Amino acid sequence: MDFFSTQNILVHIPIGAGGYDLSWIEAVGTLAGLLCIWLASLEKISNYAFGLVNVTLFAIIFFQIQLYASLLLQLFFFVANIYGWYAWSRQTNDNETALRIRWLPLPKAIAWLTVCVGAIGLMTIFIDPVFAFLTRIAVNVMNGLGMNVTMPELQPDAFPFWDSCMMVLSIVAMILMTRKYVENWLLWVVINVISVVIFARQGVYAMSLEYMLLTFIALNGSRMWIKSARERGSHALS
Repeated sequence: MDFFSTQNILVHIPIGAGGYDLSWIEAVGTLAGLLCIWLASLEKISNYAFGLVNVTLFAIIFFQIQLYASLLLQLFFFVANIYGWYAWSRQTNDNETALRIRWLPLPKAIAWLTVCVGAIGLMTIFIDPVFAFLTRIAVNVMNGLGMNVTMPELQPDAFPFWDSCMMVLSIVAMILMTRKYVENWLLWVVINVISVVIFARQGVYAMSLEYMLLTFIALNGSRMWIKSARERGSHALS
């Protein structure tokens, strides 16, 4: 059994036009992603172990379906998961967790908001050449590793603004999560709601349902982290 092949189908889901063939690798990767987000909402460091499984399997999927820019994004998430695991595991001299759930200080929140607005604006304008550039990098790297990959024919982005929002906000949310800032969950809620609508518009109903579930998990994570930040009265200094 070739577990890593997207052609190795676990189950056919009768949803949308023609149904949806769910592969083993996508099923396991999705389950790992759901566990990662759920455990993160509970402030469990084990979330990063499932996160690494999720991004690794999704990177393999994106390689097979020739979404090389998305593959590179998974590489960023892989590094971010390793850093988050390290940052969450650090302890003080009193054997307490060094990082605590807290809100972004106002100056940092404004700075991150400015970065997001600027990055989304630039990505919206230049998303097609940027993804073509990233794809060429990915293809060259994989060819350098002896994979013999051909450059795919890229089509214009169907939703440049919303796609840019999802990419930029996902990167920022991941960074904020590694530092235990409450705002990361608020961003994940926005990202997931956008994803639900976009995937449904594109007819990818299984992924739309998955992100609907992720939206509820992110809402619960927001509730729990806001409560924790209030109880600890913690506004971060770093």
